[in-house]
Amino acid sequence: MCDQCGCATTPDSVHVHDHAGVVATRSVDPQSVAVLTGLLHENDHAAAHNREHLGRHGILAVNLMSSPGSGKTSLLEATIEALGDRHRIAVIEGDLETENDARRIRDKGVPAVQITTGQTCHLDAHMVHDALHALDLGAIDILFIENVGNLVCPASFDLGQHANVTLLAVTEGDDKPAKYPVMFRGSDLVLLTKADLLDVLDDFSPQKAVGHVRDLANPADVFTVSARRADTLAPWFAWLDDRRAACRGGMAPRPRSHPVPPHSHPHHAGAAE
Repeated sequence: MCDQCGCATTPDSVHVHDHAGVVATRSVDPQSVAVLTGLLHENDHAAAHNREHLGRHGILAVNLMSSPGSGKTSLLEATIEALGDRHRIAVIEGDLETENDARRIRDKGVPAVQITTGQTCHLDAHMVHDALHALDLGAIDILFIENVGNLVCPASFDLGQHANVTLLAVTEGDDKPAKYPVMFRGSDLVLLTKADLLDVLDDFSPQKAVGHVRDLANPADVFTVSARRADTLAPWFAWLDDRRAACRGGMAPRPRSHPVPPHSHPHHAGAAE
């Protein structure tokens, strides 16, 4: 898929697959590890800059991650309709191709910047940095970053966000947190979406999904929501209000997956955000 994060099949990794297409063995390539380490270091440097830049404007930045089709854009549309009168919202959209989702957001009267990544299966901090220059940060309270639909690679890249929100549609299976632990372990909030379909599904248990999140030692809230049922979205809206208030008060949170470095001075860490 992506040559940037190393998940593509390269000449050095072709031997991983046998003739039947089944994964066999893999050796550790020190050069590949060094390149990936350097890539993440540069990304984290850019992410820190983004977070400081957003913090100076009191903006809450939320990274939305999920599989394709889990309802991220529908959730954003419902959120804009409900909160647009009290929060100034902007969106950065990430997809391999098209501006379909950005157009949907703009139709709601909200600025949206589309990032088309080509073959890259996630956003990174440099892409977000460039997109920020296309937005009036002085006119934004909450910035949503809708990441590329993928439960693997986006979890590894800090964008400069303040919170990671992972969506899990009830059509996907309640064991996804167990199958994709990195993303769900680093989530600050998990939303079980398309809950209006629970009435016709008998193979998804919200309780089991929550249990799998807890098995990852993640105490994050898990809300069951439907973009089609406004009454289910109240906890999500309250969660956003609380974190927006923290940003406005100079106490911007950091995502679970990217905590404050242990040697950072608390005063400077808070000031930067």
